[in-house]
Amino acid sequence: MIEWLFTFLVFYLLYRLIFDFILPVSRVSAHVRNKVNEMNRQQQEQPNSNQTYSTSKQTTKPPADDYIDFEEIK
Repeated sequence: MIEWLFTFLVFYLLYRLIFDFILPVSRVSAHVRNKVNEMNRQQQEQPNSNQTYSTSKQTTKPPADDYIDFEEIK
């Protein structure tokens, strides 16, 4: 009887350990890993989009009537 009770207790504790600790931790770590990968991907794409924008911005010249002379004030 005591052996059966001890075996049941061990299996119950293993069940609780797996389903209340190991599985949630693995799910959270997978979720965090996915978010970090997504952020890294966005950071890698961001300089490319900024470069394209700045390059296209530099190549276009404003119309002559929009130009304002700069005067240094002393």
